[in-house]
Amino acid sequence: MMINTDQMISISEANQNFSKVARMVDQEGQAVILKNNVPRYLVIEFSLAEQEQAAADEDVRAISRRLIAKNRKAYEELAK
Repeated sequence: MMINTDQMISISEANQNFSKVARMVDQEGQAVILKNNVPRYLVIEFSLAEQEQAAADEDVRAISRRLIAKNRKAYEELAK
């Protein structure tokens, strides 16, 4: 994951000024909160989290369809 330095904020500053974190997410799309100068937390808009979940669900469906197609004979034999 590429992290823009404009999206980083220390945990102490985020704790003291969470509205700054919220503004950062509104403007930049995400905020990375650092703990001990290491990226530790990612704050994103809720709608983006829902989109990511939907994409993951679609990936699972695509993989399932591929596996069923690949192993159709075995599944049909097991169904008997």
